[in-house]
Amino acid sequence: MSILGLSILSLARFQFAMTTVFHFFFVPFSIGLGFVVAIMETNYVIQKKDIYKKMTQFWGKIFLLSFAVGVVTGIIQEFQFGMNWSQYSRFMGDIFGAPLAIEALAAFFLESTFIGLWMFTWDRFKPVWHCLFIWLTSIGSMLSAVWILAANSFMQDPVGYALKTVNGNTKAVMVSFADVVKNPQLWLELPHVLFGAFLTAAFVIAGSSAWRILKGKNIEFWRKSIKISLIVGLVAAIGVTAVGDQQTQYIIKNQPMKFAATEGLYKTTGDHASWAIVEGMDNKDHKVTWSIEIPYVLSMLSYHKPSGAVTGANPLNKQLHKQYDKKFGKNMNYFVPMHTLFYSFRIMAVSAGVFALLAILGLYWNRKKSDQIVRYRWFLYILGLSLWLPFIANTAGWFVTELGRYPWVVYGLLTIADAVSPHVTVGSLLFSNIIYFLLFAGMGAVMIVLSHRVLVAGPDADLQSGYGVNDEDKQDTDESVDPYAKGAFNHE
Repeated sequence: MSILGLSILSLARFQFAMTTVFHFFFVPFSIGLGFVVAIMETNYVIQKKDIYKKMTQFWGKIFLLSFAVGVVTGIIQEFQFGMNWSQYSRFMGDIFGAPLAIEALAAFFLESTFIGLWMFTWDRFKPVWHCLFIWLTSIGSMLSAVWILAANSFMQDPVGYALKTVNGNTKAVMVSFADVVKNPQLWLELPHVLFGAFLTAAFVIAGSSAWRILKGKNIEFWRKSIKISLIVGLVAAIGVTAVGDQQTQYIIKNQPMKFAATEGLYKTTGDHASWAIVEGMDNKDHKVTWSIEIPYVLSMLSYHKPSGAVTGANPLNKQLHKQYDKKFGKNMNYFVPMHTLFYSFRIMAVSAGVFALLAILGLYWNRKKSDQIVRYRWFLYILGLSLWLPFIANTAGWFVTELGRYPWVVYGLLTIADAVSPHVTVGSLLFSNIIYFLLFAGMGAVMIVLSHRVLVAGPDADLQSGYGVNDEDKQDTDESVDPYAKGAFNHE
């Protein structure tokens, strides 16, 4: 069934992509920001300098906003399984159940409990104990990622399962929880996601601070924020690149079609494979029409030596037909979205290099006895714009990971078409797509507006109950003030 050329499958896929991409804007940001805020509070505990407490409280407010939006979007995303992907839920329920239950009962409870303690106990615990709360919150968010990615990794590389037929329906049944947790895909995907999260938070902080330096207020505060964030950003840029290389070695063996797409290969290369910077593709005839290449580089990236052929998508398609035609039929299309993966991979890879370069330059020009970062306004503008780049890079990485699995939702076991709910309609999907889009656009706008208010109010508002009271208007008092009191985000 279709309306205006829109089918149930295409609308269900679009809705899941839309909700997941929007949710994934906030998950890495929240995980990374919690980690950086914990580092800031640790500096306060060690050095006893009030500026680090102000940094913790200031950036902590934006962390709370991202956490709240991330939770809401995650709940909406879970509706997808029941609404549009019931066949997937039936097939994967036994596998998904244990990791998601652990994530909810252990990791999320840990995270949500200690974020509450951290919010409302300023000056009620000794600094070292209060700092422990934000670290436990950060650890909880990372543990949540472990269990979510355990389920996702099974979809990429199924392990520890057996197929069982119940009432005529085939489902995957877990036979080894240990194998699911030890899945090599998980332990490559997890650090890549975490380093990406640290990068996201680091450059949002650095970029936001750059814009505020351009305004000429609280220069010391913003410079120290840039210093801490860019140190985290540089380490994360190196880490995400190193782990990404290990992931590349893994998908060459386990998902060769995905790798062929990221490199724009239809034909198998020669022994000394060249790496395409850009290229044109004819996806209908499955061939490359033109390309700009660097000799030997693809072999180096693939095998860490100047020789080694890489199999192209055309021969891989034949291999997959030979392997799966008996189960899925001869009409299956095993070609993944080549254009999307090719350029998404390059956006992701180039972004890591840009982050590393910006971090090195920013740290050098922001060193203690130099005011170059203040004088180089052109660099501040570039650093300010870079705060949006992590969200683009994370989305590109998500495209590579998820679209590279096409045509399966569970690699080699369940196709996307077979996972869709059998009783949804085009009309209901079109309506829910519109509602979700408007809802997400509204939440995104609120997040940006509130974050901008926090930035405009500046750090001097952080230690006061309304966050908008000027120092000269503040009355002398010996009472401890809760920075997360009622009206904390009201700057009117």
